Amino acid sequence: MFFNFRHMEFFRTVPVHTTVKQLNEHLIPERFDELSAQLFCLEKTANTNCRVGTIWGEFTLNRTQINGGLRFSLVECPNGLCWSITSGYQPSPKDVVIHLILNRTAKNPEFIEEIHEFLDSMEVGLKQFFDPEKLSVPQGM
Repeated sequence: MFFNFRHMEFFRTVPVHTTVKQLNEHLIPERFDELSAQLFCLEKTANTNCRVGTIWGEFTLNRTQINGGLRFSLVECPNGLCWSITSGYQPSPKDVVIHLILNRTAKNPEFIEEIHEFLDSMEVGLKQFFDPEKLSVPQGM
């Protein structure tokens, strides 16, 4: 776990082996409840957007394909919270990397703890979601 006090930047490396194609095809709003206990789709509003419930309230979530995976942003979030989920690139090309940032230089300790809980939930969800034993995601796609 990395925490930068100047930039409010968090990294989480998740020992999950998947492809960018699988990330793009399976990390969709309809399946957010499988990905995190703290993120769920309330209403799909467009092909790349949906209204989500989070531990911080309700927001429009924008889902954008990027090189190596996906970027998610909470559009109305006063902290500019966004995160990417990528595979195949540094800092850990064989794993999935979650990179979360805020547009603040400091936050209270309770909020930082909530960020870590969100990342913990996302890590557990990714491990379960892409577990070949559970076959949530068809292998070989």
